Amino acid sequence: MKIVAIARNTFREAVRNKILYSLVMFATALILGSLVLGDFTLGEEIRLTRDLGLYGVDIFGVLIAIFLGVNMLYKELQLKTVYTILPKPIARYQFVLGKWLGLVFTLVLQVAVMGAVLQVALLIQGAGFETAVWKALWLLMINVIVVTSIALAFSAFSTPFLSGVFSMGIFLVGRATPDLVEIGKKAGGLAHTGVAIAVKILPNLHLFFPSGAVVGAKHISVHANLVDMNYMVSATLYGLGYSIVVVALAIVIFRKRDFV
Repeated sequence: MKIVAIARNTFREAVRNKILYSLVMFATALILGSLVLGDFTLGEEIRLTRDLGLYGVDIFGVLIAIFLGVNMLYKELQLKTVYTILPKPIARYQFVLGKWLGLVFTLVLQVAVMGAVLQVALLIQGAGFETAVWKALWLLMINVIVVTSIALAFSAFSTPFLSGVFSMGIFLVGRATPDLVEIGKKAGGLAHTGVAIAVKILPNLHLFFPSGAVVGAKHISVHANLVDMNYMVSATLYGLGYSIVVVALAIVIFRKRDFV
């Protein structure tokens, strides 16, 4: 119950954040703007709306995840509220886990809202209900959960600015995993070994945006409905498993900090 209470309070704090609403509104405007841009295309209105919509959900979902993740624990330290919470019968792992769950609930809601707006835009253009789009949205939701976990872990020992830089860096590297693997193979030697180790440690975020990409030597694309249920399940388990490991690391770091 303590974890649930902290998660509920974190959710309330997050949804009241003005910057959060600004990012969501901007992403929504991007999706709706694709309707206007579609008038200037030659029979590609639906594809443009779908691509721009998913792009908006992806980019702004990650920005929201990083912004909330790097500020949540730091804000408690800055406002000194942590000094009144931790002396109470609340374990530090409960505090961190509650914060993480609250952020996850917030991000799931934001992705759902942006996804609903995208679906409405597609319906207006006569596309109907596209299963492929919702597969992509599900994977993007898992993506932001992973990014949030990473940002939260950095915030356990660093400032929001540095945590944001580190989190964004890992996101960019994780999204470019296949390219890094190819570079490592061509470089050979120690570079190949170093890249191989880095790829094992860092999250493979490329798995969560399979748009015409090559994943595991197979051509994968949500747009062509080539992503089957096995892929969805394996990618989801990978993302949630990685997030749990990172959150566990954040708990260990937070427990070692001397607050009281």
